[in-house]
Amino acid sequence: MRAVRVHEFGGPEVLVAEEVPEPVAGPGQVVVGLDVADVMFLDTLLRGGWGQEYFPRTPPYVPGGGGAGHVLSVGEGVDPAWVGRHVVARGSEGYAERLTYAVEELVAVPEGLSSAEAAAMMHDGVMALNLFRQAKVAEGEVVLISAATGGAGSLLVQLMHNAGARVVAAARGERKLALARELGAEVAVDYSLDGWHEQVRDAVGGVDLAFDGAGGSLGREVFETVAAGGRFVTYGTANGFTDIDPEVAKERDVDVHNALAAGPPDVATVSELMTEVLAHAAQGRLRPFIGATYPLEQAAQAHRSLEERATLGKSLLLI
Repeated sequence: MRAVRVHEFGGPEVLVAEEVPEPVAGPGQVVVGLDVADVMFLDTLLRGGWGQEYFPRTPPYVPGGGGAGHVLSVGEGVDPAWVGRHVVARGSEGYAERLTYAVEELVAVPEGLSSAEAAAMMHDGVMALNLFRQAKVAEGEVVLISAATGGAGSLLVQLMHNAGARVVAAARGERKLALARELGAEVAVDYSLDGWHEQVRDAVGGVDLAFDGAGGSLGREVFETVAAGGRFVTYGTANGFTDIDPEVAKERDVDVHNALAAGPPDVATVSELMTEVLAHAAQGRLRPFIGATYPLEQAAQAHRSLEERATLGKSLLLI
């Protein structure tokens, strides 16, 4: 079967499509034939060797974190009724025609939802819904979302808009700003331009809650938009982690929360979040925006586009 593997850490060119042995389901496992694999910005960081203390990878490895498709076979101890079911599967690999997953990593795809739509929700949807729940946003609050047209950001815009918040979207370029408005943002600002903070203040006054989906220096700029008594949540690593001085946060009376500090949710929580977010998508309450799709052999191109910030919405590999 075909799979993309990383034989050494490096740039996009280290993503090589090749023939590998067929997987076999062990006890408690299933083999899923993937229709679509999710592509995340995190994949590009891990490919370069970043984050070994959090996400250890030893070359050669298959990148990705799962996808959507159909169960082809099951191992010992797994209910045979899983065979043939349309599922999303989250694991430590994704860029391949077929992969093994623990049965606990599967969630059935609701009727009417395509593999592409399901795969687009499986990581970013879980992240967005988890952030939304933790934030406990009140109707009428001003919520700023940076990286607002990325996979998680575009879903956060919709969740906050549906909850009655006044959404301010921060992104780069008019094409992304137009998408943010379409998804429900009341105000959209280009955070690559000088003075974007002033645009936010002029439009809505102070920000009650800000989500930093980019990290680094941009995350610190997002923090500056938050009014006294507000909340700042960081979850982005595209530009490195956002470090906010606790004394500065205390002085400004801003509650700072790093959503990544506690690590990923446990498998049961992920399954519950994914089930809910897929139901939202199937019922039309959430719409994943799929901006780019690539054949498996063009995984390197998908990574380059993400790193160049050229991708609008979600990227997927069609297998």
